Amino acid sequence: MFSGLNTGNMLLIVLVLILILAGVYVLIIYSRFNKSISSSMKVSKIKVDGNEAKGVTGNTELDKAIETAGYSYDQKQDIFYSNIDAWQRNMGYCRLYDEAAAPFGMIVDCEPIYFEYEEKKWLIEFWKGQYDLTTGCEIGVYTSAGPDLNIKGLFNGTFYNCASDEELLQMSLILKKNGKILFTRKGKHWWLTGFKLGEFSEPSQLTIELIITLKDDKMRNAFLKGVKKAGYLKDEVIVKGNIVGLKFNKPRTPQPISRTTKTDWIIQRKNKLLCDNYQDITKSYDNFPDKIKAIQEKAPDIYNKIIKIGNNEHLYRIHEKIKDYLT
Repeated sequence: MFSGLNTGNMLLIVLVLILILAGVYVLIIYSRFNKSISSSMKVSKIKVDGNEAKGVTGNTELDKAIETAGYSYDQKQDIFYSNIDAWQRNMGYCRLYDEAAAPFGMIVDCEPIYFEYEEKKWLIEFWKGQYDLTTGCEIGVYTSAGPDLNIKGLFNGTFYNCASDEELLQMSLILKKNGKILFTRKGKHWWLTGFKLGEFSEPSQLTIELIITLKDDKMRNAFLKGVKKAGYLKDEVIVKGNIVGLKFNKPRTPQPISRTTKTDWIIQRKNKLLCDNYQDITKSYDNFPDKIKAIQEKAPDIYNKIIKIGNNEHLYRIHEKIKDYLT
């Protein structure tokens, strides 16, 4: 059927066929990934809508401590999560916070996405890992309109404020451990979080499937540039209008220098021991109040740690050192 064609036409036909096959392959890959993200969206719709069922833990002292720490307890999913008016909102964010996490028992992967929008520097950062006695994750939204800090011997870089009420973003997340859903969260927030007490995980076991709604196409495009710069490929990101979805499993950006293989191992052995003790003491109980009562009676040291949940001492210390430079 090609007998009347010259060599040039033949090459052109072959090239077109190759491009068509490549296009079909890309569509198949995109369709599979899109199906995965769409499935996550459906799970968020079903699961997350009910996860704002605030409740008390059954322990007055713990309830007060959690509220003071800026958190609430979700009875339905048995997780703690940060309130929109948490005290941490006054602390802002800088890279020093991530550097200080590991020495305080938090072995957490972080993924900062930097971009500029409306004459401000923006940072949307993801975290996942082991927070001492809890497995958890976070999405934080921050902005900066001022100059960078240059504090000799301490810090040289951008200090961000937590997003204002006008800068809040609609976000949702699903935290999975080895492919199994641990919990889901959704809301218009500056700091969307979830923490499961007594659950031990290595950061590499965890994946966040997250969805963020940006304010407009200009912000979406700026965010996507930041995502690309962080190391994500185009086929790893799903875009629907101003909604962006992606999976955070293995960090693409440099991790804090305080994270080393040896120190991670040592700190994680301590974290695992705490979680194992918690699980061993509470395994006979099927509700949180009874679990906490058992911990209080049999392991007061662990109970004291739980009471202090959310009291991030390292944030206080760092903020105290740099607060005079923020004006």
